[in-house]
Amino acid sequence: MNKDYISATLQKVREKNPLVHNITNVVVTNFTANGLLALGASPVMAYAPEEVADMAKLAGALVLNIGTLNSAEVESMIIAGKSANEYGVPVILDPVGAGATAFRTETAKRLINEIRISVIRGNAAEIANVAGLDWEIKGVDAGQSNGDSVELAIQIAQKLKTVVVITGKDDVISDGQRTFIVHNGHPIQTKVTGSGCLLTSVIGAFAAVEKDLVSASVSALVFYGSAAEIAAEKTDAMGPGSFQIEFLNQLYQVSRAEIEKYGHFTQAVGSE
Repeated sequence: MNKDYISATLQKVREKNPLVHNITNVVVTNFTANGLLALGASPVMAYAPEEVADMAKLAGALVLNIGTLNSAEVESMIIAGKSANEYGVPVILDPVGAGATAFRTETAKRLINEIRISVIRGNAAEIANVAGLDWEIKGVDAGQSNGDSVELAIQIAQKLKTVVVITGKDDVISDGQRTFIVHNGHPIQTKVTGSGCLLTSVIGAFAAVEKDLVSASVSALVFYGSAAEIAAEKTDAMGPGSFQIEFLNQLYQVSRAEIEKYGHFTQAVGSE
């Protein structure tokens, strides 16, 4: 995989305009929809249990985000996920805050047990807690830890038999055999609510057009992180409000030239 591949995958997203079905949290719904539209995907937010199965089977990808949980929404996620599995639609899980409360942790585990998850995306604490490993977490943010994110991603990918994306200063993507590290992004992203949640949906958009889910995930993260770096440059010292607006602009504008200039990823040593 190289930068030309990433650019070609981005172009496929923009040409195919995949429908991304999001069952996501109330804090990020608008930002997620606008981000997907800027990218070139087609977002839909459908939560009612009466329609989620029909919507999921029509989608290019289903994104499940547990940021603002309630029992009814969990049932909708299960219905939608099983429908997506039946029709071969990739399911992307964002276990927001897993480990912070028993309800969140058990919900994430239930989704993994009852649905075939294609990609799981979260910070190290969330991913570790979903897999039953001890990792500090406070609220919905990861605590500091000396754990090795590369080894963690590989271990959990093998355990859960899915593609694991652990985001942080550097992002790790692994299916247990192939492992990549993406070095793009900017710290100001942590000052914008929903930047991680939108990333999960962007991974969904790329997974909708690329069956190789490791490559799709790497492509999504390189693109997303490059857009963030450019937006941060253009709004230097202006603050997160200006960054957020410019970030949406860059999701719309970033193309082959920007990926060639900014894209930075490596394959982990020993990875196939």
